[in-house]
Amino acid sequence: MTDGNPTAAMAGARLVSIEPEELARAIAKLIEGGGRMQMAYAWYPSRDRLELRYVASRAPKQDFLVWRCEARGPVPSVAGISPLLGWYEREITDLFGLEFAGHPEPHRLVLHQGAGPVLPPLDPAYPVAARMPLEPAASQVPELQSSDVQRLPFGPVRADVVESVELIFYYVGEQILHLHPQLFFKHRGMEKRFEGRTAASAVVLAERVSGVGSFAHALAYCQAVEHAAGCAVPRRALLLRSLLAELERLYNHLHYLGHLADTTTLKVGNAEGKLLEERAKQINGRLTGSRFLRGLLVPGGLRRDVDPRPWLGQALESLHRDVAAYAAMLENTNSYLDRLLTTGILSREVAFDQGATGPIERASGLDRDLRRDHPYAAYGDLALTVPSGTSGDAHARAQVRIAEIDASVALIQGVLDLLADGPVRTECEPMPDTEGLGWAETPRGSLFYAVHIGNDGTLARVKIKSPSFSNWRVFPFTVHDSNMMDYAINEASFGLTVAGCDR
Repeated sequence: MTDGNPTAAMAGARLVSIEPEELARAIAKLIEGGGRMQMAYAWYPSRDRLELRYVASRAPKQDFLVWRCEARGPVPSVAGISPLLGWYEREITDLFGLEFAGHPEPHRLVLHQGAGPVLPPLDPAYPVAARMPLEPAASQVPELQSSDVQRLPFGPVRADVVESVELIFYYVGEQILHLHPQLFFKHRGMEKRFEGRTAASAVVLAERVSGVGSFAHALAYCQAVEHAAGCAVPRRALLLRSLLAELERLYNHLHYLGHLADTTTLKVGNAEGKLLEERAKQINGRLTGSRFLRGLLVPGGLRRDVDPRPWLGQALESLHRDVAAYAAMLENTNSYLDRLLTTGILSREVAFDQGATGPIERASGLDRDLRRDHPYAAYGDLALTVPSGTSGDAHARAQVRIAEIDASVALIQGVLDLLADGPVRTECEPMPDTEGLGWAETPRGSLFYAVHIGNDGTLARVKIKSPSFSNWRVFPFTVHDSNMMDYAINEASFGLTVAGCDR
């Protein structure tokens, strides 16, 4: 048996029971057939029973596949079959105390060295009021093998308003031999904070997992709840959800272009990109009252209606003209191109194996996009262009985002053409002991929420698979054997967020 036994469906996916010993063979067969793993997580269906879930995508338009298995002691690691699962297994070990036999990287990920929780932090018996002891201790990092190799720890406090992460470089001269990023200084226990809340009240938490992805997080969460409840969202709300998601993509990509220009020392290019970002946020504020598009989503649709016509189309046309001129100036600036071309090359194979997502994977030749491959909201009714590249360098990543801006403007215009009057909300209350999977294609890539409703009707477990968790894992592979002077440009070209990774 290679894929286990079908069981009661997890709404939004096909749920299959499997023995831990069968997972490696099942995953290998999935990848051979063109599928890809997405994430793994653990949860307690009851206080004394720990269950593992492995989420996979198959062919476009097919349901996601979710394997579940009982965790009775150490479980065989599958990181050797699907390397991107390595971080998920380490996260489970840190937060649930479950060991994975044969793991290629058997050291901490989320919990820093010196942290000594009385129980695994997501154990139901963990005392709520207990503070986690933390003793000073050195990080587990590779050891120097030569006196010629220099070690440079940088962070966690960095210049400007960059989020906290410690970057440990091993280098000779200006050549970086190895990068070891230490994340999770800002881990906020967001998944734990969902527990015990009602499905409707927890939207505000989803909006704050990653500030620059507020709408996408709330959307994926609401769709998971809607799948669990089996409710149908009104068509006007579905169209407006797609429109708002593209507005979020616009301001994120404009911020990205400004920041990338800054790292190549184009100060005017940085200022112009940030000004265009500000104009996009002002459009958000005029439409919804929130520059970050918060406070509008709710399971079942929207809290209130918004009216984007006729002014929104005109405002976007004006913005788009200026964005096109800005992008053309960047692409005709030799000093900008010289710093991006061949910088931070990510091969297609590494992008697939290590779990790259969004513009990062599409710039490396992986043509995947949840809006097209697993349509949600109103994307199935819209003409969607998915830009991609093949060179996998910083320039390709920037080009993909520039092309996505054009595609987003076209999508929004398509929504405006289809938008008709109608309700924007329906009742949506999930029953006890139900579960659902929700997803969204954020500006940074694929986002998943797995929602489990307890027998009291409140949230028992919410698992978040964020795109930056995936792309932070991939990023060091583009740094090894690169040049120290290109590091800031390479990091900027990934568009990473720390909050989205750390959660």
